Amino acid sequence: MKILVVGSGGREHALVWRLAQGGQGHEVIVAPGNPGIEAIARCVPVAVDAYGALEELAVAERVDLVVVGPEAPLVAGLADRLRARDIPTFGPGASGARLEGSKVFSKQFFARHRIPTAPFEVVATMAEADAAIARLTAAGGTVVVKADGLAAGKGVVVARDAADARAAAHDILEARRFGSAGATVVIEQRIIGHEVSILALTDGTRLEILPSIEDHKTIFEGDRGPNTGGMGTVSPAWVSDEVCARIRIEILEPTLRGLAADAIAYRGVLYAGVMVDAAGAPYLLEYNCRFGDPETQPVMARLRGDLGNVLLGAARGEMPVGSLAWDARVAVCVVIAAAGYPGDVRTGDPISGLDGVEDVVVFHAATALRDGVLVSAGGRVLGVTALGISVDKARDKAYHAVDRIDLPGKQVRRDIGARVR
Repeated sequence: MKILVVGSGGREHALVWRLAQGGQGHEVIVAPGNPGIEAIARCVPVAVDAYGALEELAVAERVDLVVVGPEAPLVAGLADRLRARDIPTFGPGASGARLEGSKVFSKQFFARHRIPTAPFEVVATMAEADAAIARLTAAGGTVVVKADGLAAGKGVVVARDAADARAAAHDILEARRFGSAGATVVIEQRIIGHEVSILALTDGTRLEILPSIEDHKTIFEGDRGPNTGGMGTVSPAWVSDEVCARIRIEILEPTLRGLAADAIAYRGVLYAGVMVDAAGAPYLLEYNCRFGDPETQPVMARLRGDLGNVLLGAARGEMPVGSLAWDARVAVCVVIAAAGYPGDVRTGDPISGLDGVEDVVVFHAATALRDGVLVSAGGRVLGVTALGISVDKARDKAYHAVDRIDLPGKQVRRDIGARVR
């Protein structure tokens, strides 16, 4: 099988790494890829937002399958364009990708199809925001403020109190921190609990639920500081089999029924961010319409089986279920971020020490080659992923490797996996 993967980050590196090891002799092409990916697959310099060029590349290469990594091309309808050319594509069309592309659409979808989620209001002005915050905090507690559109994982503020919520709403609505993505805002009650990420592959009818993952979203240890795209992950997470069963029955299966009822054909990943309260009840915080980053890295490290065959089946509406197997060990991914992230990121710093790391997989997330030197090219630069018979063993391996990699001004959270035992 010839597979085209669209993207250039750590998620795509992990997917390509696993697809290339599928055992079936798959040929993998990546657009545009990165220096790490280039070591294991053929990279073609076509940007992820060059939709016409991506379409023509898929046709010219006569690919059997396209796997779209990032959310923006899916929201823009790339999968629709490819399917119109009869190219099997793993990733939802624009109508399904609205689950991630619009927080307003997704929250209204949850409510319409009775999927458990936090009470919320949609606002477009500060006056509306003030009133919503007052109503949603009337019985005590706090709120979460979310920009409606895509914001690279940074459009969510968990407010400390009402004043903090108002400041966040002002930042999004009036200061336009996220541009047009913040023209409308969702304000929802904060559910206190423990968060887990669940990724499920689907052909619109069947579900293949992948092992649970715990993300670490903020920049600093102890879950402090601003949200990032993710500073590290652990799989499997803390969640019990009973809670996983509830997530399937109460969230994922009703979602498939809701998509069918709304005449939305969905073939791709349903990535559910779920908060589980003290009583074990799951509440859906949000959906992403693609593989997570860095959630994908530990899952791919543990996966055994032909992922390409499963993704092709999903793209064709005939996904095989139960053909994937999993390494029993725990996987921990620690992200190395550039100086300034998640604010003003410094790029162009040299990266060294990769040749000295052992017993881990280093996925490139934002790297480039300049005059033959590997340098940083974005906020989250590398994801160091290790397997171990326990969380502690995997953490020790990952951090030992992280400490051997040099990046001036690098930022690393030292508590990835510390909550999971």
